[in-house]
Amino acid sequence: MAKKKRGDAHTGGHGWFVTFADLMGLMMSFFVMLVAFSTMDNNKLKIVAGSMRDAFGVQTNVRYSGIVESDGLPTRPKLKNVEHISPEESSANPTPDEKERSQINGARLKIDREFALASASLRQALQDMPELTEISKNIMFEETKEGLNLEIVDQDGRSMFADGSREPYDRTRRLIQKLAAPLKATPLRISIVGHTAAGFVPARSDYDAFDLSADRANVVRQILEREGLPPSHVFAVSGKADGQPLFPDDPTLPANRRVTITLMRENPPLPPDLKP
Repeated sequence: MAKKKRGDAHTGGHGWFVTFADLMGLMMSFFVMLVAFSTMDNNKLKIVAGSMRDAFGVQTNVRYSGIVESDGLPTRPKLKNVEHISPEESSANPTPDEKERSQINGARLKIDREFALASASLRQALQDMPELTEISKNIMFEETKEGLNLEIVDQDGRSMFADGSREPYDRTRRLIQKLAAPLKATPLRISIVGHTAAGFVPARSDYDAFDLSADRANVVRQILEREGLPPSHVFAVSGKADGQPLFPDDPTLPANRRVTITLMRENPPLPPDLKP
């Protein structure tokens, strides 16, 4: 009689068979759930949803900041849109668009470069005029947040305009003519403002300090335009009389009598989509 092998007396299935049976049981349960949800009973679903709310609770208020929830989640320190809006009105397209921001920054950088170039051209134009060296004290430069001011001022013993007259002296006219070339070479606009010193006594009653200061500014504009400055480059022409003295501590100083040509540092125009 043949001997029995040791494994023949072992009872039960193999290990892989037990694992396979468990897997089939799980898959059967999964398909049963799929069939059950495919024929959903709304009443039963409400019962289940209510049980879940009772078990876990709900969040009644939801606040959004742009497309990023502002409560409960870490947010970036700077958001493009910090206005709280409802989830229904939220959008995946934040505004203003980064491309538009880049366009604005690029335009502003271009304006800064043009302003620096025009400022250097104005200074160089005056240095190329040796015949005007004698009146260098009558010219002052001042850079402000509005732009570059070129002040054509009176000094003790030397005026740029005849007393009480709108007409400049020949040396003043040559100076203004020399400024036309660098001013028309830049797309930046200019403003021209006339000023008088305190204590101006008009020669006639119908012509006061405002009239004189405005007329002098307008004459400067006319000289520049005759030398080729496009009228579109002139933003404004005005007269301030003695309302804005260059030296407020002594408004009667001759240097307060002046014409100011301002090369304007203007912000670039907004793209159409960002205009209010």
